[in-house]
Amino acid sequence: MLHCSPTSFLLKSAFAKIVCEPSWKWAKREKPLANYDLFYVWSGIGEVLLNGVPVPVGKGSCFLFRPGDFTSATHDPQRPLVLTYIHFDVSEPVDLIPQPYRMLQETVDFEYLLSRYVRLFLVKTYAAEEEAQLILKQLVIHLLRGDQEIPVEERKASNQLTEAIHEIANYIHQNPSIAHRVEDLAQRAQLSPRYFSIKFKELIGSSVQSYMIRTRIERAQHLLMHAGMNVTEVADALGYRDIFFFSRQFKQYTGKSPSEIR
Repeated sequence: MLHCSPTSFLLKSAFAKIVCEPSWKWAKREKPLANYDLFYVWSGIGEVLLNGVPVPVGKGSCFLFRPGDFTSATHDPQRPLVLTYIHFDVSEPVDLIPQPYRMLQETVDFEYLLSRYVRLFLVKTYAAEEEAQLILKQLVIHLLRGDQEIPVEERKASNQLTEAIHEIANYIHQNPSIAHRVEDLAQRAQLSPRYFSIKFKELIGSSVQSYMIRTRIERAQHLLMHAGMNVTEVADALGYRDIFFFSRQFKQYTGKSPSEIR
């Protein structure tokens, strides 16, 4: 995309900056994406499933989905995602394509460009499409520059660490009833408990303990709503010995009691 002219970026009508509703989810697609989709998270906590691989997301998470990708997403209703998405195609042969995912650390310039792109079409603006194509090319260059500036070995180590943390997050998500110890999780990632905790919060957006509780409560919601289990059965299934403590924690995270959800 680096050598593509701005006029080769074909803008689609699907673009916006939105605050997702608490009940929002990006349903799993039966067909793959037909075009490119630049997807950026301004705030909130959630998870994107990209070609079957779960990626926890928070502020600064940026994806460039490609034609052929299968995507879906969910988020924490208590911390809904605020995101920008821009769909587009490219009419010229594409050479360099930005990495599918990164966590942006310096976000000011990138967020300004995203905001400018959306604002161009809020009212009828002279030469809006031409400027939007230029901005889209700038956004792509920004991503490519980030991909190129990181030394290969450093990027490889960073990717390995990111994958290890994401694997642990996925493991917690798949086993919400287990009382995970940080020491055991850190050992699984081959990191010290302190460094593991720091990197987990940096990459996932919440502490290990908060993530475990939220995952357990999300599973409790599902069991109460869809499995026909009562409050006592759900609390027991998820390892709570005190049903009153379970109820308090559930309400703290969802705003409702377990019985109200059921």
